[in-house]
Amino acid sequence: MPEQSNDYRVVVFGAGGVGKSSLVLRFVKGTFRESYIPTIEDTYRQVISCDKSICTLQITDTTGSHQFPAMQRLSISKGHAFILVYSITSRQSLEELKPIYEQICQIKGDIESIPIMLVGNKNDENQSREVDSSEAEAMAKKWKCAFMETSAKLNHNVKELFQELLNLEKRRTVSLQIDGKKSKQQKRKEKLKGKCVVM
Repeated sequence: MPEQSNDYRVVVFGAGGVGKSSLVLRFVKGTFRESYIPTIEDTYRQVISCDKSICTLQITDTTGSHQFPAMQRLSISKGHAFILVYSITSRQSLEELKPIYEQICQIKGDIESIPIMLVGNKNDENQSREVDSSEAEAMAKKWKCAFMETSAKLNHNVKELFQELLNLEKRRTVSLQIDGKKSKQQKRKEKLKGKCVVM
């Protein structure tokens, strides 16, 4: 199957059990699952607006373990934007993001133009907090990326996280909002005219 050039690929990284799948499922399907089921790799698609035309937001939910380094490298090389998730209840999960961030820098080169979000999930579990938000903010500054705390369980900041990530994209205009309804003919014309080009 040939890859569509108008896909916008977001890759979600983080240690096992930090809530990557929960965040993605909450965003795409509006659901939350209490039980933990480890992910190898899943891809979800959502229609979004891209340079005033419609394109597909493709979200790749990666494995939390480091068993598949080749898959990880491939995900980074194909990704347009990255969400690095840790759990506020686990300092270890924040530490585990460092090599992933370094790998993104290594593969992507100039990361200043690449949207990256550092995300502290599970902020509904404040009583078990191990990572202070100011500490994560400092790390995000150092990494020149954006920072946000979320709760997939309470649906806190989930949509905002994806919207904010798209707002960071400087090379084209991407938005979760699909502008007004248009006739099929108009849409077809624009679809042909407004293809996103990945450089």
